[in-house]
Amino acid sequence: MTEPATTTRHGDAIPARPSVVPGAGPARRPGERTTLRLRETGEGPGEPPRYAPEWLALREPADAAARSHDLLDPLRIRLADLPRRAGGLVVHDIGCGTGSMGRWLAPHLDGAQHWVLHDRDPYLLHFAAVGSPRSAADGSRVTVETRRGDVARLTPEALAGASLVTASALLDVLTREEVGALAAACAGAGCPALLTLSVAGRVELTAPHPMDREITEAFNAHQRREGLLGPDAVAVAAEAFGEHGATVRLNPSPWRLGPGQAALTEQWLRGWVGAAVEERPALAERADRYLAERLAACAAGELRVVVHHSDLLALCRPVGGAA
Repeated sequence: MTEPATTTRHGDAIPARPSVVPGAGPARRPGERTTLRLRETGEGPGEPPRYAPEWLALREPADAAARSHDLLDPLRIRLADLPRRAGGLVVHDIGCGTGSMGRWLAPHLDGAQHWVLHDRDPYLLHFAAVGSPRSAADGSRVTVETRRGDVARLTPEALAGASLVTASALLDVLTREEVGALAAACAGAGCPALLTLSVAGRVELTAPHPMDREITEAFNAHQRREGLLGPDAVAVAAEAFGEHGATVRLNPSPWRLGPGQAALTEQWLRGWVGAAVEERPALAERADRYLAERLAACAAGELRVVVHHSDLLALCRPVGGAA
């Protein structure tokens, strides 16, 4: 990170909120609710995309339920083998958003932890600090600091002393070069990386519809725009970490959405179809009807969706003589 670290304390003033434009699906009908954009356009040239905090809050329970618990045991074993530090584990959470990864993972790990929360949006960093976990699995203290910066400029020096690097829903919005930089930084620091909830490019809806495949293909193409990896991200990341000698494990982490997650399903549908139409405008008229049918099924409690994701654990070779 090229920008200095800043620590957000509880009670600090909330940074001025960036504009968040509602509406990610086809044009709304009269009386229809606006939706939360999954990824926002920046304020101007060079400005990073924005995520709506409301969207991140809405998806957090589904994220927590989806992340792979099977990767936690090998991670705990690696962390237990690290040299003991007086302050406990140092965890760098890259692209932390509002901090959902820390709220999920910190209570699954024993021992004192210091989380360094990285994001390029100061508004989200505020919420991440305020909502950070307070204790580990064994009751040990958890502390946090925030750092504003860009993952594309992450270096081994920025991760010096790190015990673990984490990220959630990040890899698929990076380029091949950015994923390579992340792998190189983790390998250079000799720390493992737990990178969860990358889109896999597969969606299952009940009941199947003739347009499901078209929307999926158009959405996947949208995810790959401008060199972003989209559903190719996990394979590229596994290769990049492997080239640095890391042992890589992959596990599925699907969202399973039913009547109990209707609000999330509605917002996801709007964003999913909206991105597909943005990529292929010729779909607009048929996609509008498709979305209306799917939203009606969702409101009636009849729609179930599986959105496939993948989790990746990379156990990089320790440096400095660690075991």
